Amino acid sequence: MMKKIIKNSLINNLDIFLTYNMEYTFSKRLSQLTEKQLELMKKKLPQKKPIKGVDNIILVASGKGGVGKSTVSVNLATALKCIAPDKEIGLLDADVFGPCIPLMMNLQETPLLNDQNLMIPLVNYGVKCMSMGNLITNNSAAIWRGLMVMSAIEKLIRGVDWDHTDYLIVDTPPGTGDTHLSLAQNLPLKGVLVVTTGQKAAVDVTTRGISMFRKLNVPIIGLIDNMSGLKCTNCSHINKLFSNTIQEFALNEGINSLFSIPMEQSIIDSCDSGQPVVISHPKSKQAEIFKTIAQFIIDCEINCINKKPVN
Repeated sequence: MMKKIIKNSLINNLDIFLTYNMEYTFSKRLSQLTEKQLELMKKKLPQKKPIKGVDNIILVASGKGGVGKSTVSVNLATALKCIAPDKEIGLLDADVFGPCIPLMMNLQETPLLNDQNLMIPLVNYGVKCMSMGNLITNNSAAIWRGLMVMSAIEKLIRGVDWDHTDYLIVDTPPGTGDTHLSLAQNLPLKGVLVVTTGQKAAVDVTTRGISMFRKLNVPIIGLIDNMSGLKCTNCSHINKLFSNTIQEFALNEGINSLFSIPMEQSIIDSCDSGQPVVISHPKSKQAEIFKTIAQFIIDCEINCINKKPVN
């Protein structure tokens, strides 16, 4: 009987030992595999390469579409040129499927090539511009898959003679897809200016965009509350369109730089006519706000702005 008890005890202890040893071995191998995978992932990540001649690359982005990214991009670029005429400003339209910079900047021509076979940016209001809209015929649609889109983006970035450009403003498409990932992984970005509206649906989607850029270690320059109110045509009073959702959102995200831009007929007309409001209505409230944002970008140390640790 005693021998049987001792035998069972040894078997149980052996089972425990083997189980522990197997778990330890599995855990160790899993750890080694994870480290190896991380090393491979790091090796496969593209090396960030600056655009020749460009000093500062700033994205204008939002996870949501229809919040006014292009309007902000156009007016920010022209505002930079207005307050710093000695600086060279560039504007890149990275929205391959829905380019509208040619319309907003009144540039419908096709760019020429220089001796190095690089495209020469079109210029208006002192701003150098490049867009897919200038490379395809009017009313044509770019019905492309991901690889073709990335090839087009690469051409717009590397296949352009930006010469010396102090600030390059990049108007990005909606979402958190290939274009944003490619720009963040391939370019030394100074930061991103996030655009949203006070609508909850827009704020919720914008949260995902901010999360993506933080995971990619791209600094958040600031948050723009676009279409924050509607100006009365009779008394010029600004009627709020949404609640204080944006203020709470900025606070929760740790973003200290918040700019609110009310909606007015002049900014709508200026986009359609190809004359940014900064140019067509330089004394307007909207123009002053864009100039304030432009001055903020010039003055601040962008690399130290609103970096929130990734959990």
